[in-house]
Amino acid sequence: MNILLLIGGLILILLGANGLTDGAASVAKRFHIPPIVIGLTIVAFGTSAPELTVSVSSALKGSADIAIGNVVGSNIFNTLMIVGCTALFAPIVITRNTLRKEIPLCILSSVALLICANDVFLNKAPENILNRADGLLLLCFFVIFMGYTFAIAFKPATATQTEQIKPPTTEEEETEVKSLPWWKSILYIIGGLAALIFGGQLFVDGATGIARNLGVSESIIGLTLVAGGTSLPELATSIVAALKKNPEIAIGNAIGSNLFNIFFVLGCSASITPLHLNGITNFDLFTLVSSGILLWLFGLFFAKRTITRIEGGIMVLCYVAYMVVLIHHI
Repeated sequence: MNILLLIGGLILILLGANGLTDGAASVAKRFHIPPIVIGLTIVAFGTSAPELTVSVSSALKGSADIAIGNVVGSNIFNTLMIVGCTALFAPIVITRNTLRKEIPLCILSSVALLICANDVFLNKAPENILNRADGLLLLCFFVIFMGYTFAIAFKPATATQTEQIKPPTTEEEETEVKSLPWWKSILYIIGGLAALIFGGQLFVDGATGIARNLGVSESIIGLTLVAGGTSLPELATSIVAALKKNPEIAIGNAIGSNLFNIFFVLGCSASITPLHLNGITNFDLFTLVSSGILLWLFGLFFAKRTITRIEGGIMVLCYVAYMVVLIHHI
């Protein structure tokens, strides 16, 4: 039964990713909105819905390690695996604004979580806990982030942005973003989101059932199977975007989802009920911070403002190494 849930969830995730990408990219083209903004809002929020569902329900059930591990593991997966795998399909060009603002903001969100989750070290507390005050603080950061994102969306396009969204030539029409009727764009977005959410939930249920039968700890479940399952929408959406010659959506998708996960998902979960960190260690949190720094360095140096296939491969290998360490400590 659990295997059937895994397969059914994966099929829905792939179908939903394709529909959501077509619908969101079509809307972006109609409004002349840069793909990075679409990735930071519609796609990121929709593909973060599985994380929100799993983390909030886990928090309510008292499974804090699954709630936190889901977010930490998903964000590491987003940065290393999603960006890395997408770059393997097509090198990703990063805009200056993303390199100077969005990626550093993503790193700062990880640092904020690291600080909030280190009560034992910083405050000599008996245990590490994300309390309601931490949750409300994260939600405040989320409001600021959304305000910044909408400011970008409604800001008049610069010459650089205009060049990025210019209509395709005849030779490019088959590989560029498709223009869809209004009703079809909305239908694709809603249907894609529904398939992603439901498919992600099915996948997580199947993976969690298998893992629990094997007697694995909740923190490992959250950091690996649950995180990977809830991040499959982001992975599928980004790879499909790359195959459709729009790989820059992957950066906005990963960054937007990471910010949503920490600020909104953990903010909501911790505001509902305090989250005790039992199996989530500083090694996991430092890996989270380091993954964002690695992405920033790759974009800043070497092939400037481009994540190459080689760099994408290195990021994937870093994630594999992290998984090996986790499995070794089971």
